Amino acid sequence: MTAERPRASAGLSELTPEESYALLATVPVGRIVYTDHALPAIQPVNFVLDGPDVVFRTAEGSKLAVAASRAVVAFEVDQFDAEARSGWSVVLVGRTFEVTEPVERARLLALPLVTFVPGVRDRVIKVVPRIVTGRRIQR
Repeated sequence: MTAERPRASAGLSELTPEESYALLATVPVGRIVYTDHALPAIQPVNFVLDGPDVVFRTAEGSKLAVAASRAVVAFEVDQFDAEARSGWSVVLVGRTFEVTEPVERARLLALPLVTFVPGVRDRVIKVVPRIVTGRRIQR
């Protein structure tokens, strides 16, 4: 993850990793992109940051629990204002790991992660990013 100076082109500018993470921390829902039966799949998830890593929870036996165990995924977060024609998008690409070690799992479960969907979500998944990209659109 380098901190090169962002390039600008016709209202579109690249964000540094630091800027990308600052924006990522402002929203509670992102989209995890994974493979389901050899096809791309996208699912919204509530998440929280743990340093540079993304943490989310899922239910035992869910498609996401099966697909996101030790997989290469993309994680996308964005925010747009259609009226103002402005916004931003951040994409992380990395590998997922299910956290099963008891002390680490307890620590991650104590993070302020609030899920929108009711029900038990006891599988803790961490996305460890290798690539961080972000773009801002401005009029």
